[in-house]
Amino acid sequence: MARQEPSEASAEVHGLAERRAAARRARDFAAADAFRDQIRTLGWVVLDTADGFSLEPAAPAAGGDGGSEETAGAELPAGYKVFAEPGAIPAAPRPSADSRLATVGLLVDGWPDDLRGCAAALLEHVPPSVRISGLDIGNAAGAGDALHELAVAHPDRIEEWHVAAGAGWGPARNALLRADPAPVHILMETSTILTGDAISLLLDALAAPGVVAAGWRGAEPDPDLHGFHDAGPGPVRALLGYLMAVRRDVAEQVGGLPRRARFYRNADLEFSLRLGREGALVVPTGQLPVRLGRHRGYHDSDPAYREEQSRRNYRRVLDLLRADRQS
Repeated sequence: MARQEPSEASAEVHGLAERRAAARRARDFAAADAFRDQIRTLGWVVLDTADGFSLEPAAPAAGGDGGSEETAGAELPAGYKVFAEPGAIPAAPRPSADSRLATVGLLVDGWPDDLRGCAAALLEHVPPSVRISGLDIGNAAGAGDALHELAVAHPDRIEEWHVAAGAGWGPARNALLRADPAPVHILMETSTILTGDAISLLLDALAAPGVVAAGWRGAEPDPDLHGFHDAGPGPVRALLGYLMAVRRDVAEQVGGLPRRARFYRNADLEFSLRLGREGALVVPTGQLPVRLGRHRGYHDSDPAYREEQSRRNYRRVLDLLRADRQS
């Protein structure tokens, strides 16, 4: 991976930075965090750039590469604020005077062109009462800059959050959920593109009595519980996070998204099974106006890593399935 070398970091520091970059490519954010901390103890800060990473001497003040709790949110030269970690992002007040009907939460971890295409379709097809909230992790490939540009261009429709590199998928998703003042939170991947107002169709389905979540794609466990198969329309055991609307209060009640999950699909399943204990999950009848582009979290991750994490994370899904079957 290409890198910039603005100063004389040691071979050990460069080696740790390369290993951190490899961990991020594999989406092993826990390992990436550990390498980042090791680099910091050696007196350096690793920053993600469009073509790789750069190393800079650590500031003498205490804090990590996104700032400590005291410095989180400081203005950067790019013109936006970066929090040290997802947990530093402030929660929305409860109850909130915000009048929005729902919020689409987008996790931005690279691929700025995907973000631009997803946001353009949302702005075209979604009613103004639904806002877009993006959380950028580390400005990978300039995606944080792209999010900032969109928020500046559409301040009444798009809000931006930025955290330092190394934030995990689960904590970042939960930060978006906590910061959302709307009654409905919508999980959406930037690879998902609307061709019409699919959001209103999901909100209509969510308004039915007893329904706590509605999504574009559903899944049911196989009889032997060794996997899931596609399901819907109608009630389903699980929904996938390509596009999924959930009652925010229920999402918070079940503890939010799995914090330890490192691979998105099984996190969706685990979250769904917990939601299903509180009410119904449904896929609306009819073809929703949605198309799926290249899903980076799947296609651009290492196949061996993907298989390893799928097996590991599926154990928690299996425990939930077995517990529900016995109850």
